Amino acid sequence: MTPLRLHSEAATVELSARKRAIRDLADRLAPEQPRWKTRNPYFHDEDKRYMRFLVPEGLRVLELGCGTGDLLAALRPARGVGLDLSERMVALAHASHPELELAVGDAEDPSTLQSLGGPFDVIILSDTIGVLEDIEAAFASLHALCTPDTRVIVAYHSRLWEPVLKLAEAFGLKAPTPSQNWLRLDDIAGLLGLADFDLVKREWRQLLPRRMFGLGTLVNRFLAPLPLLRRLCIRNYVIARSMRHAPAEGAPLSATVLVPARNEKGNIEPLVRRLPDFSPDIEILFVEGHSQDGTAEEIERVIAAYPDRDIKLLDQEGKGKGDAVRKGFAAARGDVLMILDADMTVPPEQLPKFYRALRAGKGEFINGSRLVYPMEDQAMRFLNLLANHIFSLLFSYLLNQRFTDTLCGTKVLRRAHYERIAAGRGYFGDFDPFGDFDLIFGASKLNLKVAEVPIRYASRGYGTTQISRFRHGWLLLRMVVFAYRKLKAF
Repeated sequence: MTPLRLHSEAATVELSARKRAIRDLADRLAPEQPRWKTRNPYFHDEDKRYMRFLVPEGLRVLELGCGTGDLLAALRPARGVGLDLSERMVALAHASHPELELAVGDAEDPSTLQSLGGPFDVIILSDTIGVLEDIEAAFASLHALCTPDTRVIVAYHSRLWEPVLKLAEAFGLKAPTPSQNWLRLDDIAGLLGLADFDLVKREWRQLLPRRMFGLGTLVNRFLAPLPLLRRLCIRNYVIARSMRHAPAEGAPLSATVLVPARNEKGNIEPLVRRLPDFSPDIEILFVEGHSQDGTAEEIERVIAAYPDRDIKLLDQEGKGKGDAVRKGFAAARGDVLMILDADMTVPPEQLPKFYRALRAGKGEFINGSRLVYPMEDQAMRFLNLLANHIFSLLFSYLLNQRFTDTLCGTKVLRRAHYERIAAGRGYFGDFDPFGDFDLIFGASKLNLKVAEVPIRYASRGYGTTQISRFRHGWLLLRMVVFAYRKLKAF
């Protein structure tokens, strides 16, 4: 494939003096790019490694300001499209990565962007934001290349490192750069918001951007992700989604309400009776887990007693709620997948709120929170409540999105997103006996937008809790360590 030179009328508009200078500098430096990269291989390798964490293989990826195409190629896209202002950079990229579709043009020209043939799953601006003349307008022009699932990833250096980078340039340790926009991470997030992009999450990487005989690796794995210290890192990443592509109301979505049930005989019929008709097509799917109180027989009785409702029963071969959720979701037929615990401590009447939030695009992973409204007496013991507050802080830090209640049993997402989580389960493995963290960590890895719905947590009306404060508390601590290793110190 040969480099594509754009010849549209808009693309041939005279560049500003600043952009001509940027282009000329890039053309002049193009032949020296391999030499500059060999001077800082650790920094570039770590940047590509984290980008590979953010961007799964096999997607449609556009990089604006692709340079020599090394980052784009490293992501192994099904379709990789790169755009750069410098014709010499694009020629080098084509020589090294002929599998990519490459174009010469201005990333701030809407007509040029339209000619690239979107939409894309991921749009990357790696350091490009530093030379844009109108950042808000440039972001706004990206909507035409987006779908509701597109993620825009902006990578840039921290302004705290500006003096160090200038010094490195002066000593010939870093390639010269044109004058850069002076942006903090909050500025980037704010500009995305002005352009109708919704912030999904942000991250900080590389406290020590040199290998230094392995010291850089240790510092960046175990110290750089820590609170406060991470703000000193050189590399900042912002991930956002287009709000101009929020799901349209359209036809109502079908829903599957998955109910893991073990020793919950007295709750089965009240749950079915109280569940609102929030969608015209609701499947109620019980996964029964070796009960001793006749729960399975009660579910069969309720199925017969409510022929107007689509109620099904699956027998669980394995153990634990996590196994029940995976079995149930694999068999579910709804467009929207919902978990409702059989103990009804989250009242069934709350499910319409979750459904509306997902359908309106408020979030892509809707999580219930029991820790906002006052609880009924005896709904949660004090130590459990205290532990939940502590773990909410820990997991909000680990996941880079707000989670006030990771163990609320009600979680809602679209089937399409769950299938992507299941397909990528190999990264985390079969680690979760609860069923909550398999979904939470998977949603975080996919950069899904999280929204929380506060619910009024009720006391159990039948049976006894199946949560052990100390045994499950120990498991939660293990989850924190596991998440730190897989999401931070990797």
